[in-house]
Amino acid sequence: MKQQTHLVVRITLLVFALLVWLWVYLQPFPEGVNRTVIIGGVLLVFPIVWLGRTILDRQPTVDRANWITTFVHYGVGIPFGAALIRAVMTHADWVGWTLPIPVEIGMLLCVFTGVAGFMAVVNLALKGLGAPFAIALSRQLAVDWMYAWTRNPMVLGALAFLVSLGIWYQSALFVAWALFLFTPALLFFVKVYEERELEIRFGASYLEYKAKTPMIFPRRPRV
Repeated sequence: MKQQTHLVVRITLLVFALLVWLWVYLQPFPEGVNRTVIIGGVLLVFPIVWLGRTILDRQPTVDRANWITTFVHYGVGIPFGAALIRAVMTHADWVGWTLPIPVEIGMLLCVFTGVAGFMAVVNLALKGLGAPFAIALSRQLAVDWMYAWTRNPMVLGALAFLVSLGIWYQSALFVAWALFLFTPALLFFVKVYEERELEIRFGASYLEYKAKTPMIFPRRPRV
């Protein structure tokens, strides 16, 4: 019964997130509102993550971790997604230095990083029995394949894809937004909340994995 209730909540939150993103996509926002969504949506992640961690630490049980993580994932994902949608839609209007890099290189980088990110999702599904964005929280710890090289291949792939998009757009401002605003917010979520909830849900096995596997930048797995 509890699992069925959790599934209904996840589906409801997913539908709500999709409706919010669709609304954000369809709105003809003026420039000031666009800036607010693009910047404010990312900044909103910090208090949401802090609040989620505070609530989690009050009673760090596996069952609570599952519930709180579901709400934190959507609480983070909705503003992240809204900011990303408006950034991609309005990047041509950003006035700033144009990167002197051929668009073809940016396109190739987008393909490469996009495939890498997709493979990380497949890796999690096959080895962790889960899916990103709290669609299905991992039921076991993924430590093989890409996850043997870095604890967060999806995060690395997503950030690399965003930078690649900026290069494709030849937009220094988009790259700066991705590197100096989006990246710190996403890493804050991973470091402050996600690592804690994984420690609660998987215990000593996660702590051992964490000790020998880098957080972001890949390294040859230790034997």
